[in-house]
Formats: sequence, C-alpha cells, structure tokens
Amino acid sequence: MTVDPTLLDDLEWRGLIAHSTDLDALREALSVGSVRFYVGFDPTAPSLHMGNLVQIVTAKRLQLAGHTPYALVGGATGMIGDPKESGERVLNSLDTVKDWVERVRHQIEPFLDFEGANAATMVNNYDWTASLSTIDFLRDIGKHFPVNRMLARDVVKSRLDAGISYTEFSYVLLQSLDFLNLYRDHGVTLQFGGSDQWGNLTGGVELIRRSDGGKAHAFATPLVTKSDGTKYGKTEGGALWLDPQMMSPYAFYQFWLNVEDEKVGELLRIFTFLSRAEIEDIETQHAEKPFLRAGQRALAEQVTTLVHGAEETERIQAASAALFGGGELSGLSPDTLGAALQETGSTVVDGDELPSVVDLLVATGLAKSKGEARRTVGEGGAYLNNQRVEDPEQVPSSDDLIGGRWLVLRRGKKNFAGVEVR
Repeated sequence: MTVDPTLLDDLEWRGLIAHSTDLDALREALSVGSVRFYVGFDPTAPSLHMGNLVQIVTAKRLQLAGHTPYALVGGATGMIGDPKESGERVLNSLDTVKDWVERVRHQIEPFLDFEGANAATMVNNYDWTASLSTIDFLRDIGKHFPVNRMLARDVVKSRLDAGISYTEFSYVLLQSLDFLNLYRDHGVTLQFGGSDQWGNLTGGVELIRRSDGGKAHAFATPLVTKSDGTKYGKTEGGALWLDPQMMSPYAFYQFWLNVEDEKVGELLRIFTFLSRAEIEDIETQHAEKPFLRAGQRALAEQVTTLVHGAEETERIQAASAALFGGGELSGLSPDTLGAALQETGSTVVDGDELPSVVDLLVATGLAKSKGEARRTVGEGGAYLNNQRVEDPEQVPSSDDLIGGRWLVLRRGKKNFAGVEVR
C-alpha cells in the first residue's frame, strides 16, 4: 500500500498535532508503509458532536494517505465515561448504551472507506471487556499502572477534593486495555484523540511497552476553542450535534457561517479537505474584505456538505437566499424552510381563521403595534412570502401556505419571521 509521505507535515500545518509521543519515530513509521491506527468514540450521548468530528476528519485524512483505520465505539467504556472536571457522570443503562453504540456507529461509517487495501474496521470494546474477570483485569492490566501516575493526571487532581469514584478513576485502564488488545489482535500501533485524552493515550502506549515490550505511537489533536479560550461545540441550544434530528442541518450551517473572523483559517484547516493553496487563497480574500464573509461561507459549505451531504447544503443555501428575497420560497423543502424559520423564531397560529398581515406582523414581533404595522405596509416595507403587501387588511389564504403550513413575513430587507399554521 502506497502512503503519502507528506501526511505528518500536512497534519502539523493544519494544527492537528498538539502532543506526540515521539514525532520523529511517528514520521518514520508513517512513511514506511500503511500504519494501523485507532480512534475511539464513547457513546455517552445519542449523537456525536463537533469535538468528535475533529477525530473523524483526522481519521479520514490518515486513511486517504494510505493508512488503515480501526474505529472503536466504546460499548464498555461508554458504560463508565471518562472523568470530567465538572463532576461524576450519570451512569446509563446497558440498553441505552447499546442503542447509542448503534447510532454512533452509523454516524461514523459514511466518513470512512470499508473496502480496498486499507479498508476501515469497526470494533466495539464491549466484545473483549464483557467476559474479562476482575482478577484477570487486576493482575494483567492493573499491575502495570502505578497509582502515583494515575493521581498525577490533571482531571484526577481537580476531582480529589470533591471526590472521584473508583469507577471513573480506573477509566484509563480500560482505554489502555483497548490499545493493548488492538495491538495484539490487529497489529494496531497508533492511537490518537483529543488533547484532553492525552493521559489515556500515553497510558496505552506505556501498557504495550510494559506488558508486551512493544513499540506504539500516540498523538493528540488540540481542543478547538473560541477566540476567548472557551470551548466550541456548545450553542445556545446545547452541543453542536451531528445528528440532523438533534440539530437541524440549517442550524448546523448557520453555526459555521457565524464563527469569528479570527478563527476562520484555523477551522478551515481542521475541518475541511481544501488544499493549502485553496485555504490560503480564501484567507487572503477574507483578510482583504472580511465583510463579504468568504471564509465563513466556504467553511459552512464545506463542513455541512461533509456531514449532511451536498444536496442538503444546496437546500440550505437556497432557503437562506429565499428568506432574504433572493429566490422563490415556494420551491423550498418544507423541512428545510421550517428549520430555518424555527432558528430565527416562528409563531404558531390556528389555521381555522388566519389573522391579517398586520396582526401577523405584530404577533411575530416584526412590528410593535398595529399602527406601526400599517405604516410599514403603507411605506412598502412589508412582504408576505417575498411578495410586497399593498393592503394592510390582507388575510393570507390556504394557497399562500408553503408546504401546507408555513408563511414567511419580512419587514424591509433583513428582518423576517415564520408563521406556522396548525
């Protein structure tokens, strides 16, 4: 299998190497032949999120460069959960974790290629952990972990005063066992993950050395943060989920479209497969005319297409243009339009007797009073489904409903709101 010798240089340029065990040794291994590597995903929620996407995209980069991925979904580790600084996790039931394992597995599969010389393999650590006895675990795994080193982990130190359970304290042993098992059974010699996993990553490398006298590698990607240093991945409605049922593709697209100017280049490097020349060209355009938001537009298009597909991205872009008067609303998918309107704020009305446009302008908050709404109509600034309203007493008909349930009101060029008719 031919490999790309420039892979590590590209990862470094993209800012994807925050920590590494031995960069020179890793560079040599990646240039000699196809390296079997793994990255793990714990099903602690029914969907993966932005932080997981960093790992998925990085795995795809390695596979495209000729290396062989093992995607691990943690049916066992997901029963426990890696310790968090904020406190003890709530343990989920076995049935819940099994359901989430399947959901996460289906989310990962489209990103990797499961055919060919370096085909990906999906594994579940529950398969080799469930039957492991406590005695064997303590003798064969626990024996290799000095407690003083376990206590030195930052997340453990931060929890000592408030308290940390033995369950979460021992998580590093389980993740290290995964690396050892994949090393023995599949010849996996590289693991990577987020920088908050660095202690777990090196724990596996050390276990392979102590237990089998083997040589393995690890690197950690940086945590992606906002300009003020706080974590990305959180929105007003919660995490930046990849599941379209938990976060609409429209809302997903809007998140990327609204990132800070200072972060555009960094996020393009981490999350897209655009070349160095393409990204640097976008950065130049963005620096010269930031108000055109060329960087954010490229970022939103690339990442939304990666996660939700090109057709969905086109529907979102059409909806965005149409809402601001740049296209036909009637041709939009009702689901996409609904998601867009719900993001901006929508009002529900009874379909038995529709209010007038003036009443709707007030109900949606586009006008503060009926008098203001009538003045807006009189000045030619009120629109129903992108058509200028001439009569303030106009009442929408059932024929005006887009997809059988939506009306779009707009005041001026930029202020719009949705009305859902039930």
